This record gives sequence, C-alpha cells and structure tokens, in this order.
Amino acid sequence: MDALPDAGEVKIDVERLNLFYGSQQALFDVSIAVNRQAITALIGPSGCGKSTFLRTLNRMNDLIPGVRITGSVRIDGTDIYRSRVDVVDLRKRVGMVFQRPNPFPMSVYDNVAYGPRIHGTRNKKKLDEIVERSLRRAALWEETKDRLHQPALGLSGGQQQRLCIARLLAVEPEVVLMDEPTSALDPISTLRIEELITELKRSYTIVIVTHNMQQAARVSDYTAFFLNGELVEVNRTDELFTRPQDKRTEDYITGRFG
Repeated sequence: MDALPDAGEVKIDVERLNLFYGSQQALFDVSIAVNRQAITALIGPSGCGKSTFLRTLNRMNDLIPGVRITGSVRIDGTDIYRSRVDVVDLRKRVGMVFQRPNPFPMSVYDNVAYGPRIHGTRNKKKLDEIVERSLRRAALWEETKDRLHQPALGLSGGQQQRLCIARLLAVEPEVVLMDEPTSALDPISTLRIEELITELKRSYTIVIVTHNMQQAARVSDYTAFFLNGELVEVNRTDELFTRPQDKRTEDYITGRFG
C-alpha cells in the first residue's frame, strides 16, 4: 500500500524495490512515496528491513559486497540507480545520521567544515559562516561557540549527535536520513534531537528509522510499518496508530509482538 501524498509534493518515489544479499532476499517489492519537507518514520521489529531500506535511499548498500537491487528509487524524478548517477553528489544531496554519534577526531570547527572543504570551499570567512549557520541549525551554537577549536570528542553524547547533524547540514543536503539517531542517548538529549528534527522539517525532507513507536508518533507526519522485509502499511502517522488497516500493523503497535 502506497502513501497518498498530495500531487507535486513527492520528493522520493520508490517502486517495486527488491534487495538481495547474495541469494538471500531482504526487501520485497517495496513501493512508497515520501513527501518533501515532511518527516516519514520507519518502524518495525529488529531485522525487518527498515535500516536496509533507509540505506537504499543514498546507495549506502553499494558498499556491501554481493548486494543486488531491482526496482527504482527516484528523487525529484531521477532514478538514483541509473549507471550515470554520481554517488558522491547523491550522498551530498541525501545525507545520513547514524545510530551512534561518530564525530571525526578533530575540532568541533573542523568537523563541520570538513564537507564544505571536501567540496572545494577554502575561503576562511565563508567557512566561518557555514560553521556558525550549521551549528545554529543543529541547536548547538550556544554550547560550542567558545570551544570551536577544542576536540569534538570532548562533547557529550547528545552534543556529538547534534554535531554530526551540523556536519551533515553544512553541505546543504535536500534529504536527511536518520538511522535510530537517539537510541544511544539519554532522555533529555533525545528530546533535544526530537525538537531539532521537527525544526529541520521546515527545510529538509526527513526519513527516520526508529525502534521507539512513541518517538514516531511524536515527530513524524507519516509512518511506514515494515515486517520481514515487506512494507506492510504506510499512512499519516495519526491514522496508522489509531486506525491501522492491516492486522499485522495493529498487532505490532498494540504490543502483541515485536
């Protein structure tokens, strides 16, 4: 079952997506439309394929030997699996935040400036502007403005995760993928990240994998339920949680399994 986005609002359109690790199939005929400037949450039990699916959206699965994909993933109408697609440029447009904060072993400033430098920005004034703007967008500027040149690894876990978000925002992505971004964080840091995700929706299309159904209910506009590599159901979040269409969805969200 596909989401029913409003005409003209689709950012990512996935059709009949299948993914194989060698001879083992991990995703089965997944079709979903992801709205621009909306938050889409992917939920389901461990090992159901939601993180695997997330990584198909910026071709991170390309890094795994033996992976084969059929079907299409279109971003703004262009299939990202076409042979001529520049994967480096794709991952600039479609950034990713991982489960555990992974700042580089360098200063706060250099973490955020890393991407722009890789893409050719050398002007110090321009880099200063990018670093400040990105840290402000990630709600981290006030906490780091006096320690920009200190090691990023000295920040708390929640601050490190917001730094990783700032690092991603510095290269001006269009889509932000988040793979359980708060699972390693305490409740207060989790709340800060959730507030940040809601704020970022104004400028970015966000797809988030979460094992926490309450989090999906709090932050997302749409929710997709995965089970055994299949997309069982996708709908507006309030609809999916209050009036699920599939018995398997109902069983999962009411705690009968998972």
